[in-house]
Amino acid sequence: MIDRNHKLPISHQAKLLGLSRGSIYYQPVPFRESELSLMHRLDQLHLAHPFAGSRMLRDLLRLEGFRVGRQHVRTRMKRMGIEALYCQPRTTHPHRGHAIYPYLLRNLSMTRPNQVWASDVSYIPMAHGFVYLTVILDWYSRRALSWRVSVTMDVEFIMDALEEAIEQYGCPAIMNTDQGSQYTSDRFTQSLKNRDIQMSMDGKGAWRDNVFVERRWRSVQYEDIYLHAYETPSEVKQGLKRYFAFDNTSRPHQAHTGQTPDTAYFSLLPVAEVA
Repeated sequence: MIDRNHKLPISHQAKLLGLSRGSIYYQPVPFRESELSLMHRLDQLHLAHPFAGSRMLRDLLRLEGFRVGRQHVRTRMKRMGIEALYCQPRTTHPHRGHAIYPYLLRNLSMTRPNQVWASDVSYIPMAHGFVYLTVILDWYSRRALSWRVSVTMDVEFIMDALEEAIEQYGCPAIMNTDQGSQYTSDRFTQSLKNRDIQMSMDGKGAWRDNVFVERRWRSVQYEDIYLHAYETPSEVKQGLKRYFAFDNTSRPHQAHTGQTPDTAYFSLLPVAEVA
């Protein structure tokens, strides 16, 4: 939007677009190697001990030789989008002006594909830096319908994943997400409304509502990300492409008596949808 070669000064362009001049002139500063090492280990400790808060994580890091304070740990946890899994007053931070929708899955029996889809965003560490991953999952079959990787946690890559899933597999009856600002944004919610898809959101403080997706993130981290230590976002994409292909087509799931997600998903779809 900003044309640095235009005769109109950048400050005037920013004013016309309603943008802060600081956001235009700001140059991102890369993380130091020591910070990346800390964040990698913090993410590993969180996955191994999801109940641990900033105080316990600080102590665990100190035992391993990291010189870090609790406030620094809390800052990094917030940046990475991780927090302890326990019942607390506030586990998500929705945008103040966005509507929140009720959780619709309590006591709901999952009986078919495309009954409920779920989506979430996860932090993916690399050898140097990190990216974000979002996925659209079919709740019944555990099948990953689509996914996207992004260097920024905005609504764009979430919308790309949603549009791809709908284009390839049709619409679900219910879409379940957390209360993050990307999912409560007008763009995301209006897209669902236009297609008559019911919106369901994890309850505030009800961490169990999202455990199903959290388990998938744990599997992705331990079975692919940590084994390869990818160097670049493009390597992450190639690795996840292989991982999700294996998980969908070849991995048996106990939830379906050893069937793969592909088998569980496509076997119950109407013939017209499969075709």
